[in-house]
Amino acid sequence: MLSTLLIVIVFLLVVFVLAQFFLGETLSGQTVTLKKLREEVGNLSAQLSLEREANNALRVNVADLSSSLTGVTTTRDKLQSQLALTEQQLAQASQSATDEKTKLAQLKTLYLATQGKLGAANQRADKAAAQVALLNEQIAAVRQQLAQIAAALKVSEARDKADKATIEALGQKLNIALAQKVQQLSAYRSEFFGELRKVLGDQAGIRIVGDRFIFQSEILFPTGSAKLTPSAKTELQALAKTLLAIAPKIPHNVNWILRVDGHTDAVPIHTAQFPSNWDLSTARAVSVVKYLISQGVPPKRLAATGFSKYHPLVQGSAPADYRQNRRIEFLLTNGTG
Repeated sequence: MLSTLLIVIVFLLVVFVLAQFFLGETLSGQTVTLKKLREEVGNLSAQLSLEREANNALRVNVADLSSSLTGVTTTRDKLQSQLALTEQQLAQASQSATDEKTKLAQLKTLYLATQGKLGAANQRADKAAAQVALLNEQIAAVRQQLAQIAAALKVSEARDKADKATIEALGQKLNIALAQKVQQLSAYRSEFFGELRKVLGDQAGIRIVGDRFIFQSEILFPTGSAKLTPSAKTELQALAKTLLAIAPKIPHNVNWILRVDGHTDAVPIHTAQFPSNWDLSTARAVSVVKYLISQGVPPKRLAATGFSKYHPLVQGSAPADYRQNRRIEFLLTNGTG
């Protein structure tokens, strides 16, 4: 048992010695390593100092470069502004040069056209001068002719005065002759109306007003009609006979006619046969003229006229007024009315 204990102690001593050996080796290695680490730390510290100095130098350089960059940027912006302004000025100058070229071309064209016009104007001026000379010659000839005409005019004026005196004398004679014919016709008209009055008697609706012999329409026509009644034909036969008896007494140089005038009242008429008062008044006058022709009165001695409602004998709207205005008038007058 003691030997065993001894062996254990010896074993423990061996282990302790080995542990010390390995621990010493380990510590020696760590010391070397630590020394190397210290050397490396010193180197790194030196490098760090150098790097710091370099960093500081770089910072200074960066600040300087930033300042320089700012100045360069400012300069660049100024230069760019100047460049843009220069380009704008160049474009304007280019445009101005183009405009000037265009204006120059236009001026050249205008100059050439003006030269052409000037040449044409000179030609026209030469022609005008020739025409003026010709006109002067013509004016001289015209003046000579005017002098001759003036002389002839004086002679003509003298003749004109004599002719005027002759014309005035002829006019006076003509007026006297016309007055005599009017007086003759007035006399035959009075005779005609007088004889007609004797034949027709004093009938209601038949009368003489001034130089006209008047029949009220009711004596000759039905209401709204242009067809003669049987009694109307009897009255017109008497008128035709009287006129034919008087006509041979009127001289052939008196151009007379019996004018038949139709008149209506103011009441408008609108029928298929007579659309207006004009149609009715004219149709009635034509009916009377046609009947007188059938009784032997020469057509060239008759005239039919319609006056519608526009020449009333009396003003007013009473039935008696309308009755007086509805009428046929006979006027013995000269051929011109």
